[in-house]
Amino acid sequence: MEASCGRFWISTDQPTTKCGGGTAPSPFDLFLASIATCAGFYALRFLQQRGLATEGLSLDVDPQREPGGKHVVRVRIGIVPPPSFPDKYRDALVRAVDQCAVKKHLAHPPEFEIAVRRSQPRRALLEAATAAVPA
Repeated sequence: MEASCGRFWISTDQPTTKCGGGTAPSPFDLFLASIATCAGFYALRFLQQRGLATEGLSLDVDPQREPGGKHVVRVRIGIVPPPSFPDKYRDALVRAVDQCAVKKHLAHPPEFEIAVRRSQPRRALLEAATAAVPA
């Protein structure tokens, strides 16, 4: 499957163990990656705004699942600051990462509406997606 996102196309697939081809990340893996990259962006900006070193900054996302193994009940975000990171900023860095827009949307999720529509040719979808991108 492909999804348009502005001027970009994002490919997804399912693992071969779930009848997919394993050729791209699964949609759920992209969901988790969006949390990680959003949180990472906030951590990076925090360091940059204070003139702190960014080399060595890393972040991981650990989804904790219910006993059945399907539903994620907690997401742990681990931040590894650069070696020279001043300890006095530890709590402020956590507060900065807590501002991640993806995480905030999960805390207050939108309502979803699902509707069946007539199909549009791929070119029309591309044009509509491109038109939505600010110049």
